Amino acid sequence: MTYLISVNRLKKRLENNQRNTVIVDVRFQLDDPDAGRKMYLENHLPGAVYMDLNKDLADRAQKHGGKHPLPDMDMFTAKIGKIGIDHQTSVVIYDQENDMFAARLWWLLHYLGHEKAYVLDGGYARWVAEGNDVTDEIPILEEKDFHPAVRENQIADIEEVKEKLEENAAVLIDSRAKDRYLGKTEPLYVKAGHIPGARNFFWKDVLTEKGSWKKKEELQTHFESLPKDKEIIVSCGSGISACPNVLALKAAGYTNVKLYPGSFSDWISYEENEVAMGEA
Repeated sequence: MTYLISVNRLKKRLENNQRNTVIVDVRFQLDDPDAGRKMYLENHLPGAVYMDLNKDLADRAQKHGGKHPLPDMDMFTAKIGKIGIDHQTSVVIYDQENDMFAARLWWLLHYLGHEKAYVLDGGYARWVAEGNDVTDEIPILEEKDFHPAVRENQIADIEEVKEKLEENAAVLIDSRAKDRYLGKTEPLYVKAGHIPGARNFFWKDVLTEKGSWKKKEELQTHFESLPKDKEIIVSCGSGISACPNVLALKAAGYTNVKLYPGSFSDWISYEENEVAMGEA
């Protein structure tokens, strides 16, 4: 799977002093927004820089657009250039384990046309479990100019979602846990349920029981009920946990895959939009 890198492979890259590699720590906790940065300052992979979900990988929430809107792309482009990323740079992104935030940064780089972004399989926890060094040293990286080559066809806004669902021109999937999809529970938003017509594919199901990313063949089996000749629009609560599903679908060979960045939190910000409960 070309979107992942193993702990062993990353270790060899570091041992060989491959300088054109930037490692980004994106550990984050939704219930404690400062926790990720604190963990980074305490210790992190050698050479890693930190990017924050709320401050770097998302914009401030407004009335519409969802809880984690996409960041201002000019500002985001400047930030990734500042930490030493251009199109020739290999970027390795890690989370605490195989969590949703690493896939979010992977998706943002993919959206901007970057071809060499990889998620560290197993994240920080596996790196440490395999006996590798960590540090509290903050690196100083050489700034580079990143020139985006935006892939506009990677995003669907709310109007496109409505239109495609009405015309049966796309399949919408909801990446949240089953109980949230069914409307049995909703810890974050004022309404429970899902966008009418959405099908549930919990994002954690792209991982094995041991927490590793599934292989290509396993992902193809996981998604086999989805047509490959139809557009797939991926949503969740606010466009974060949808990203592992986007990565997994692309790894499984799906080429027409879009993210609905605002997702359910954007959908319910419009009072007139209906919400479905139970199975689709």
